[in-house]
Amino acid sequence: MSGSASPNPACRFRPPRNSVDRLQSLLADLTSGNESRAETSVTALVELGDEAIPALLDLTQSPNADFRWWALRVLAQSPHCSPGRLIPFLDDPAPEVRQCAALGLMQNPDEAAIPPLVRALNDTDAMVCSLAVNALIKIGTPTVPSLIEAVKHESQSVRIHALRALAEIRDHRAIPVLMQVMEEDSALLGHWAKEGLERLGLDMVYLKPV
Repeated sequence: MSGSASPNPACRFRPPRNSVDRLQSLLADLTSGNESRAETSVTALVELGDEAIPALLDLTQSPNADFRWWALRVLAQSPHCSPGRLIPFLDDPAPEVRQCAALGLMQNPDEAAIPPLVRALNDTDAMVCSLAVNALIKIGTPTVPSLIEAVKHESQSVRIHALRALAEIRDHRAIPVLMQVMEEDSALLGHWAKEGLERLGLDMVYLKPV
């Protein structure tokens, strides 16, 4: 068109941002405080693969619990991150971060996580305890010896969590401790002990001696 200004080539042909700029931009979105932007960045950071892992691990050391949570959220979904990276965060001071770590270990079962997950059955946060049970169930039979020991714990809630996990895993090694619990005067403990025995095919009626 006559008299019109020529388009600025720089506006039409912007060079692509390099990978470092893209990573920094995605991390800024992740920690923006805007949940929609953060959620969108999670998928993109996972797609970046190995390149994003060091920066995300650095972010897990932030004093900001929200930043740690989002970083763990990405790491838990990344196939490029070892599940072992999540284990230390079962001891994080923020319950939401501990929840995220337990959920990540449920999605990525790792036998190395058995001892800290069993300890997490005694967490002060009920959601952490529940997610730890689910993670132990996902790991399966390798957890049985530790869960049998946990049934002997002084805390009734820990014992209930351990019994629920044993009931779900259905391993015959648990039969003696399940039968011992049936002799105790606790409806909750007895419920999960009976459930575990029934799932193992021992659906008989247990009578306490008079």
